[in-house]
Amino acid sequence: MMDRKDALIRLFIERGVLRFGEFTLKSGRQSPYFFNLGALHTGGAMLMLGDAYAEAALGAGIDFDLVFGPAYKGIPLAVATAEALARTGRDAPWAFNRKEAKAHGEGGQFVGAPVAGRVLIVDDVLTAGTAVREATDLIQAAGAVIAGVVIALDRQERADGVSTTAVDALRETLGVPVTSILTLADILRFLAAGGLGTGNDGALEARIRAYRERYCVLEG
Repeated sequence: MMDRKDALIRLFIERGVLRFGEFTLKSGRQSPYFFNLGALHTGGAMLMLGDAYAEAALGAGIDFDLVFGPAYKGIPLAVATAEALARTGRDAPWAFNRKEAKAHGEGGQFVGAPVAGRVLIVDDVLTAGTAVREATDLIQAAGAVIAGVVIALDRQERADGVSTTAVDALRETLGVPVTSILTLADILRFLAAGGLGTGNDGALEARIRAYRERYCVLEG
């Protein structure tokens, strides 16, 4: 499993999805790393990513009928996940929401398969969980239920004045599995093993660990 995670981390670094430096987040925090899944935009990379999402969902034991991607970044993730599931012999339908409901043509709030049954939500990263919560409201309004959520990266951060992570808070609110392909701890393990191969792994690891001590919920 760690070999596959390492391969995914390397892909993210090579494609500019995972960057190291000094970044100001929406929260105002100064982070030594930045994660932007929108930088992954080739067919081969999406094949690998779709496999990772499908594996995470199945590995978490999520029982679902439909794969749903919140607009906009979740749209290609839903398609890639459904394609990956099809390669395993499971032909799962997918759908996504419009940012603005369409009054003409086919109309409606959704695009893709009918939103019904048990729905798996796939998204990139949880910060406040706003996109997933908005998608949840739309899905439930359509009469469907949330089966689970899979994200690419769990930053394992807590909001100011809160002792739990955004993932933990969403898991408690929805009462369903909320899992991730990678966590910040996986990135730290990658750096500790010299995964970058540049000789800068140790210094970068130390900076991220300092950030983690200040803002994150520690494992174990």
